[in-house]
Amino acid sequence: MTDSVTIRPLTPHEAMERIGDLSAVLIDCVEGGASVSFMSPLTRERADAFWRGVAEDAAAGERIVLAALDDANGRIVGTVQVVLKQPENQPHRADIAKMLVHSGARKRGIGAALMRAAEEAARAAGKTVLVLDTVTGGDAERLYERIGWIRSGVIPNYALWPKGGLCDTTVFYKQISSA
Repeated sequence: MTDSVTIRPLTPHEAMERIGDLSAVLIDCVEGGASVSFMSPLTRERADAFWRGVAEDAAAGERIVLAALDDANGRIVGTVQVVLKQPENQPHRADIAKMLVHSGARKRGIGAALMRAAEEAARAAGKTVLVLDTVTGGDAERLYERIGWIRSGVIPNYALWPKGGLCDTTVFYKQISSA
């Protein structure tokens, strides 16, 4: 728990039921300029479709969805995913994806708490190597460095900003010990 927020995994059923909250966080981040695979404007229908797919993957055991819930009202104010499904020669690895915190809930330690919870969930799932990528020069890059992730390198012109224009991405990894 951090600053009146509880971090916990969502069951696949809960993820499906909470698509509205999850989509609200995703749309807020994209419309705020986050390069997280979507272009602006991100419609509610596209966001909902994305989260339905995530919930289906969680139901298949392919990913874990973690949420930061505001203790005052129960709303989801942040989320992160641990992607468990990997190629057969990488059963020890997981990807961290879509670490998102609603703009109205930032600067409260929620991102760091989500990442600690993601690392613990990956460890409990028997993973020992985690990988992620993020926009170079952004707040998330600084967060990952601060919490001990190792910068592997930068890929120039990797993706587009939500409103157009190329951005670089930084690839990080972290070695964790399994449970």
